[in-house]
Amino acid sequence: MAGIVPKRLSKADFCGVDKYYYIVRPDLTCYMRATNFNRGEDLEVFSLHLSCRDGDHYLAHEDDLFYIIKGNYYRRVSNMNTDEGAVVYTLHPNCQGGDHYLSAFGNFYIIDQKRGVYRRTKNMNKDEDGVEYSLHPDCKDGLYYFGIKNYYYFVKPCDKWGIQYHRCTNFNTNEDAENYSFHNNILNFLPGGFSITKGPAYGEWVCNKTIINDSQTPVEWKKRLTKKVGYEKEKMSSIEHNWKVSVTVSAETGGLTALIAKSQFSMTAEYGGKSVNTEKENWSEATEIEETITVNLQPKQKIYIWTYQLGLGKEPVLHCRDMRVEDDAKPPTDVPLPPAVN
Repeated sequence: MAGIVPKRLSKADFCGVDKYYYIVRPDLTCYMRATNFNRGEDLEVFSLHLSCRDGDHYLAHEDDLFYIIKGNYYRRVSNMNTDEGAVVYTLHPNCQGGDHYLSAFGNFYIIDQKRGVYRRTKNMNKDEDGVEYSLHPDCKDGLYYFGIKNYYYFVKPCDKWGIQYHRCTNFNTNEDAENYSFHNNILNFLPGGFSITKGPAYGEWVCNKTIINDSQTPVEWKKRLTKKVGYEKEKMSSIEHNWKVSVTVSAETGGLTALIAKSQFSMTAEYGGKSVNTEKENWSEATEIEETITVNLQPKQKIYIWTYQLGLGKEPVLHCRDMRVEDDAKPPTDVPLPPAVN
């Protein structure tokens, strides 16, 4: 089973406060808020304010303050959608370069997975009461880490039970540990999540039409051929029915699921993608279009007309513009899309 993209390869992040949990997708310029990841409750999607985008890490504090870390600085705001109350601070040298950042129990935590340790501090600017502890062996392999008022969480690598998140009250001893599964409506918003809920991406050439010259003389075949081009918007947008998506997100993205699908196709096969860039394809609603085809056929010759499509699992999602006229019954083997830059 493909897994979600880990934090070390993604700008995405998790954070939480006492009542809400958040998944931040800077690559999609938005974030999701939920009251329960396991049951997929109260799901709302908001736009990230321009000043809150492109962060390296996102964390939230129990007093509903959000922290966006970029390099050796962090921006503190009370609302990531409006950038309200924004102030910028420098990270203390002891708090720089962490693999993950979170807040819980009134403290901030900086996790260094390479060394297997985490740092606890009251203030990331001054490193007030800073102290370092070892991560418990069961807490070392998290894909993402986050916290709320009285708990630590981390997202576990995919195993026979799928993608789960782990909750405890102490990363050093792994006290009160519990595991929970993500609801599908949450998985769909995670980087790589479509590969889990819908299946890994595939790309294939589909035979649109076969032309045969049964006569004993050469003939010219000229006809208008119908082919499907575009995005299966109606089919995919049903996913959004489980989310309350803000008007600004819909306006900026042109359809949130299309943006997630583009991201999924750009990922490597390890995370259920195809490593292709689909930005220049037609992402409007899939429609039938006509194209005039002219071919010269020799006696008894067969011609095959191929079109390319991308899909997830067994369902076609994007019908690409590329079309090939070949005299081979076997489909082309090349990928007619530019490689993604990951």
